[in-house]
Amino acid sequence: MGIAMEETKPQAGPATWRIILAFLLDFFTAFFVLGFAVASVTGGRTEEGFQLNGLPALVLFALIIAYFIVFNRFLGGTIWKRILKAQR
Repeated sequence: MGIAMEETKPQAGPATWRIILAFLLDFFTAFFVLGFAVASVTGGRTEEGFQLNGLPALVLFALIIAYFIVFNRFLGGTIWKRILKAQR
């Protein structure tokens, strides 16, 4: 008679909302943690938090970009990607 063929579903990756949420949380986490670190070194701390202008602000954004590159390429995903299991 006929051979029953099982229908296989393609492996679904993480939900898109997890990936987007992980990116947003990673960005804000990196911004505040690295922002405070750069502000502490360069004297940009204020009572409300920190304020960076000029070169310290460029250093902050370079560090944020480096955070995403290093964690994704060499450490298997960013902090929030691992927490939310949003790795591809």
